[in-house]
Amino acid sequence: MELLAGTGWVNAARGFAGGLRRSAVTSSGELLLVGTPNFEPWHFAAHLSDEAELAGLPELAPVLVRWHVPVDAPTHLAVPLNRLEVAGRGETLLVVTDEHAPGPLLERAWDARKAGATVLALDAGDDELAGVAHDALELPGSAPDSLSFDTAQHIVSVATGEAPAGTAVGSDLLLLGPAAGATGRGGARLRGRLAHLLDRLSGPPPERDW
Repeated sequence: MELLAGTGWVNAARGFAGGLRRSAVTSSGELLLVGTPNFEPWHFAAHLSDEAELAGLPELAPVLVRWHVPVDAPTHLAVPLNRLEVAGRGETLLVVTDEHAPGPLLERAWDARKAGATVLALDAGDDELAGVAHDALELPGSAPDSLSFDTAQHIVSVATGEAPAGTAVGSDLLLLGPAAGATGRGGARLRGRLAHLLDRLSGPPPERDW
């Protein structure tokens, strides 16, 4: 955790995760998650689904929107890109990718925003995507090695699953309140979880029936 202290990114991630949580929980529609043709955010989808279950907040479980749907994909993993064309008020569209968003995605995201959807982005630096999104969290180019895009997804998903208390404790550490239904020491618990994440850099999980 010391490697991230003072970078400002963790506090930015806290704010972004809080906005994502509020949008998903208070909206009447779905949380739509999409990447780019060469970057499907399975990793983030799986971890955010886990956090949704832990927090008892099914609204946080994302609908993965896919550029290419295999013919044998189960129904809940067979949501095509044209789902974004009907996204609108009461829904949240989250773009997660370490690539630049292609024109067709930017157009669909902009149309969804104009229709009333909240558009968020977690990326590695895409000015065009940031211009479309209501809020964007960028992985800084000067980030330490421990803060890969993979690790950034871990941190944001964990923070989204925690109930926001609006208080940062310590030096730029992501310490939110206890999750819904949890008993105290929420901040210490979250700090421990994040420290554990940074101790192990894992690759994306295999596709699974989450």
